Amino acid sequence: MHRETPQQTELRARAAHFANDQVAPHIAEMDRTNEYPWHIVEGLAREGFMGMTIPQAYGGGGRSLMDMVVVVEELAKVFGTIARIVVDANTAIPKAILEHGTEEQKRTWLPKIVKGDKPAIAITEPEAGSAATSMTTSAVREGEDIVLNGKKCWITGAGVSRTYLVFARFGETPGAEGIGGVLVSADTPGLSVARVPMMMGLRGMPEGEVVFEHCRVPAENLLVPPGDGFKKLMRCYNLQRVGAATVALGIAQGALDLAVDYAAARKQFGQPIGDFQGIRWKLADMHIKLESGRMLVHRAASELTNGYPNKVNAALAKVSTAEAAIEVTNAALQIHGANGYSCDYPVERMVRDARMFAIGGGTAEMQRNLIGEELITQRAKRLKDVA
Repeated sequence: MHRETPQQTELRARAAHFANDQVAPHIAEMDRTNEYPWHIVEGLAREGFMGMTIPQAYGGGGRSLMDMVVVVEELAKVFGTIARIVVDANTAIPKAILEHGTEEQKRTWLPKIVKGDKPAIAITEPEAGSAATSMTTSAVREGEDIVLNGKKCWITGAGVSRTYLVFARFGETPGAEGIGGVLVSADTPGLSVARVPMMMGLRGMPEGEVVFEHCRVPAENLLVPPGDGFKKLMRCYNLQRVGAATVALGIAQGALDLAVDYAAARKQFGQPIGDFQGIRWKLADMHIKLESGRMLVHRAASELTNGYPNKVNAALAKVSTAEAAIEVTNAALQIHGANGYSCDYPVERMVRDARMFAIGGGTAEMQRNLIGEELITQRAKRLKDVA
């Protein structure tokens, strides 16, 4: 496991204080109303958590992915929604702009993120979820503009994000080779948010439908052209998967912490329920799952090649923590008994919040496909090398 530096220990303490002082008092209201927490995001920006991985030349903190992991886990222990905002401001879109953007694009878009904009990545469509390369949203070059038409769904930040990175198909080329990426400002005519349903968990962060109807953007907003553009963009997306894994880990760790406290304080049959072997074993199993997931997250975040995590390491971290979060939060609720089933206790919400991570950002099934494919590919490579 990664050995924390003194600077990261200080970051962890700052994040924990912010979460307990600035976030905790507002969680129930956010969960009830699904309102985006602008006032908290302003605080995240003041703390330097928004765009902390963006270079200082563009107003960011110039920090590492591991630094972000430390902050995100602490925030997620209290409320996963706030942690997700920080992940999106530090991973896929900022990295894509840094790696593939022009100097003008970097100076135009990155400072907005540092100041508090949670950028939205627009990939999923009604008929193109896990099969993302089947997307039909079109991008047509017309003079000095690119015109977008289509619909995206389950877009995290729909209606509140000011920056969208839109994956779209250029021309008639099928599959991944026809897909590129365009930066679109939320106030561009032709961009509208059609629907924002109330989700099961992680409320306060809208997941909605974004529609493009003859949405005309300057051609200079093209971030990645088709060809190998989809591959480049998805490489950046591996950073987001590490972030999502960290949020799941943090939510589950928060639930375990509450379960330990409850087991120590709650008495039945004249003794704390934590004295019973059945409860202790349950707590131990929860801890084992989270320590295993934490090691995978730290490996993915610290073993980088040219600034990118290995795609298999990212997948291992995400599927491990996503499934552990479901199991651990449910076990925490069980330890709380009827109190856990009550909305008066936070573990009820944590169970709902944890459920998303086996679905969003690449389902657990798709992550297993990726891992299994790599195992077969590596076997074939070894046999070829021997021959």
